[in-house]
Amino acid sequence: MPPVDVEAYSQLQQELSPRGVKILAVSKTHPLEDIQQLYELGHRDFGENYVQELLSKQKQLPADIRWHFIGHLQTNKVKQIAPFIYCIHSVDSLKLLQEIHRHAEKLQRIIPVLLQVHIARESTKFGLDETTLMQLLAHHHLYPNAHIIGLMGMATLTSDTEQIRTEFHYLNQLFQQIKTRYFSDRADFRELSIGMSNDYRIAVEEGSTMVRIGSLIFGPRITH
Repeated sequence: MPPVDVEAYSQLQQELSPRGVKILAVSKTHPLEDIQQLYELGHRDFGENYVQELLSKQKQLPADIRWHFIGHLQTNKVKQIAPFIYCIHSVDSLKLLQEIHRHAEKLQRIIPVLLQVHIARESTKFGLDETTLMQLLAHHHLYPNAHIIGLMGMATLTSDTEQIRTEFHYLNQLFQQIKTRYFSDRADFRELSIGMSNDYRIAVEEGSTMVRIGSLIFGPRITH
């Protein structure tokens, strides 16, 4: 098993930190020792896609890790991660927002969330369309314990960089509109989570505040 690419991680930090862009290390499928190695370099923000894998890792790794859930989240799984999750990036329905609020309220917690918007050509990707997004936002104030801090999107998996740029640009414009319309009094509505290992530079140029980096740091994904 290759270790964490420390040099690549250091270069990413040097490139992104001056621009105020956070690195979310996507640790899904990667072993505990890789996460621990990155933790010992000072990194704290890790992203997981699967509830069971996240629960297992959370129990075995340092308590001050900030766990981000970035995969499709079923409403019946919210209860399992609500006690400790730092941020949920993949809120793609009003029902899920309501469920996060319900469990967070019981726990007397505020759980930061991002609304996932469908910007890609692939129909298999999850996310709200613009109409549904606006319908959700009209009611978001009823669910304060699910605290919306921004938007997330995944671009089409393509080598066409202009297509990727167009999708990211669209989401940034939508983000700015929503901030003005719904969150103009909230300084903490500021996260635009776009960009992964293969397209993060385009995402940063188009306004990303957080990039989800897996393979550049950890190497190729390990399949179960």
